[in-house]
Amino acid sequence: MSDVIEAAPKWFLEALAVPVDTGRVDVNGASIAYRAWGEPNRPGIVLVHGGMAHSRWWDHIAPQLTDGRRVVALDLSGHGDSEWRNEYSPDDWVAEVLAVAEHGGITGRPVLVGHSMGGIVAFHASATRGELVDRVMIFDSPIRDLTPEELEMRVQRPESAPKVYPTIDAAVARFRLVPEQDTTEPYVFDHIARSSLKSVEGGWSWKFDGNRIGRSHRTTFDQATAQNPIAYFRSENGIISDELLDQMRVMFGPDALVVELPVAGHHPVFDQPLAVVTAIRTTLAAWG
Repeated sequence: MSDVIEAAPKWFLEALAVPVDTGRVDVNGASIAYRAWGEPNRPGIVLVHGGMAHSRWWDHIAPQLTDGRRVVALDLSGHGDSEWRNEYSPDDWVAEVLAVAEHGGITGRPVLVGHSMGGIVAFHASATRGELVDRVMIFDSPIRDLTPEELEMRVQRPESAPKVYPTIDAAVARFRLVPEQDTTEPYVFDHIARSSLKSVEGGWSWKFDGNRIGRSHRTTFDQATAQNPIAYFRSENGIISDELLDQMRVMFGPDALVVELPVAGHHPVFDQPLAVVTAIRTTLAAWG
């Protein structure tokens, strides 16, 4: 544990200390890794990370949502500890989300919680497989537009070998958010940066598929509508314009809950983690 994490507040350290189950399930030819908290065989939540991220972005969030629930966070293919594909599609990612819900011990239809690109995956699950989903919460996701992560990965450049850093600390020093965000809790930043790395020949490298993520043709959602109740949380300092939000309201339906997270940036698990926990808990309570 780094000095930054050791100096973290009590609630954060207690969350990281909660026992976690790990597992894998094959989905359309790729082995998908996931982490799970709480008692199995209960109703539950699937947490879906954004582009270039991974399941451990939720390490400090998930343990605080387990009251009577099973909480599962997956690594989408091409991310984290899951296998990579030659091409990535929202349909495959939806299949992965639904597979880990069942394999990870959730009883019945899961509630999906997605951030950024993960919000797009969660929305697509509702629009195309709504009969298998309970409800959906989305955090600062553009839905109709490309995410910052997708735009970053679409920069035209030839495929190249992943960057390798000689030490973990050297890699952590180069870790950054997309879009970059000045306000982050340092202990959250440090924990997620370190868990974003894997050991490779010659040192350490990032876990995501840097040559293919975000390059595949993206399904358009212009005509899609949610089949399940939606709660949408826009970050006050995030990426969603008023015009885009108005367009998305039509896709969510007239009964959607739309709330702004004060002060939060596009990555609220970094700068407003307890506000994220409160938003999820409150919405679950309101939904019953």
